[in-house]
Formats: sequence, C-alpha cells, structure tokens
Amino acid sequence: MQMLFAVLLFAAMQPIQITSVVWKDAPNLPAGAKIAVLEGDPRHEGMFTIRVNLPSGAKMPPHTHPQPERVTVIWGEARVGFGDVFDIKKTKRFPAGSFYVNPPESHHYVYFPRTTILQMTGQGPWELHYIKE
Repeated sequence: MQMLFAVLLFAAMQPIQITSVVWKDAPNLPAGAKIAVLEGDPRHEGMFTIRVNLPSGAKMPPHTHPQPERVTVIWGEARVGFGDVFDIKKTKRFPAGSFYVNPPESHHYVYFPRTTILQMTGQGPWELHYIKE
C-alpha cells in the first residue's frame, strides 16, 4: 500500500521548468505593475510562486497579508517599512539578491526607487489589504 501511494504521488508531481515568463497587468498594485505566475495560483489555496515587476517610483501604501510573504529581490531595489503611515525615512533597503519575510498581518509599506522585479512565494489565497492612512 505504501509503495502504491509513493508511486501515485511521484506520478502526480510534474516538473516545473520555466525559461521565460508571461507578464500580465497586476490589479491592486501600483500603476504599471506586472505579474507573472510561475507556480500554483495565488488566488486559490496552496503554494504559489509569482514574480512582480514594479516601475521606478512605485509605492505600495501600508497594507497587510493574512499569510507570511517570502520575497526575493531579483532585480532593482525594494525599501520596506513597517507601520500604518508611509515614511520613506523609516524604510530598510533591500538590493537585488536580498530576501525577506513579512510575518502574517504585519503592517508594512514598500517603495521602489527604480524598476524592480520581486519573486514571492507563499500560501494562497494571497490577499492584499490596504490600510487607510
């Protein structure tokens, strides 16, 4: 029985191999932002991986997510701050190659001083809740 389960599990797993991504408009993100889904579906339960392309000068106002948010800065720069009021002086700089995790329900904001590509992995459904400043 265990062997049958292992065979079925292995057969159900398919390799994910991506050599180029398809960018689509990203609703609820700053104007000009694009998103590419690499794995899973962030709108549904389960693990997902996405890339987000944000234009130079983009700002994400204070917001939260119900699940942890794991972020790798692929290209560009993200400046992350915590709290309910956007204050660029209180941000930490994350250049390309950086990684950070925002805990669930943490109130945070992000500024992108140049065009930036992020890769985010998390547990869906992914939700973005803006906080009124």
